[in-house]
Amino acid sequence: MAKENAVFIPTAIAVLTVSDRRDASNDTSGDYLREAARGAGHEVVDHAIVADNKYAIRAIVSRWIASKDVQVVLINGGTGFSASNCTPEALQPLFDREVDGFGELFRMISWEEIGTATLQSRALAGMANEKLIFAVPGSTNACRSAWERIIADQLDARTRPCHFVSHLKKI
Repeated sequence: MAKENAVFIPTAIAVLTVSDRRDASNDTSGDYLREAARGAGHEVVDHAIVADNKYAIRAIVSRWIASKDVQVVLINGGTGFSASNCTPEALQPLFDREVDGFGELFRMISWEEIGTATLQSRALAGMANEKLIFAVPGSTNACRSAWERIIADQLDARTRPCHFVSHLKKI
């Protein structure tokens, strides 16, 4: 993406790992997202790990949406096609607007890496209370692809022709 002489504007990010099997000792995807965000110059203001339960997911994300200290929520996990995966169902009622192209773009990128298995990815993004929410699969490779090929540029105010920073609530 083209970067003009605009100034980088750090965002305040919260990271949520959705998993029935992960904890702080083995949350490689959450660790990656926090490190990547910090490495890009953003501030990670909160993080959590929650079981794959739509009400538990919704409670944490709702708190962050209402918080004056969070601008972006990065979620990994719970986006697959198994019956226990419910991240999309947890998030969709919270969205004011969906970022329709995010899931399609993520699946296009994933096609290059995992082929037709990308059909089972239900990655999605949306805006709620002027907060941007991205939900991607829980594998570290999927988080890396989403961050490096989509999210990092969209959280950089220098990206042209457009980015999401100008749509975020100021803190």
